[in-house]
Amino acid sequence: MPDIFAEILPAFTDAVERGDGTALGALFTEDGVYHDTFYGAFAGRPAIAAMLENRFWGDAEAFLWDMFEPVYDSATRTGYARWVFSYTATLDGSAGQRVAFDGMSRFRLRDSLIAHYREVFSAGLAFVQLGMAPERSEMILKRMVKSHRNDPEWARHFAGPD
Repeated sequence: MPDIFAEILPAFTDAVERGDGTALGALFTEDGVYHDTFYGAFAGRPAIAAMLENRFWGDAEAFLWDMFEPVYDSATRTGYARWVFSYTATLDGSAGQRVAFDGMSRFRLRDSLIAHYREVFSAGLAFVQLGMAPERSEMILKRMVKSHRNDPEWARHFAGPD
């Protein structure tokens, strides 16, 4: 694993844990994209900083994020890491609830910075821990499905075999 990916991971999780949007944004290229499972895609350093400070830290606090088993392919400039993530909710109806789940992240690098970040995890694990109403969970999950239906990588899977 190149040193740059090994350096990015702790800086990335540290910025999130501290709620430092400027530090998180600085890890991305000027046109970098952070694609969050809950909140969607945010492009550019200012949008990424605002997402962290206003969305993440607007809805929760006391973040912990541990990355495991990182791998990096220098040919594609793509890194992956398995993780465990947790926070304490501050949203009405679930304030004080500790939420934890695991997932995987893909980091595409350019010029030693993150050009694109995307994660995969079971949102349902968080929804159950938050005590989220089934109607709200369904609304969010339908939005996620809609996003996948618009993703060319998913097209043949929605169409099915010939």
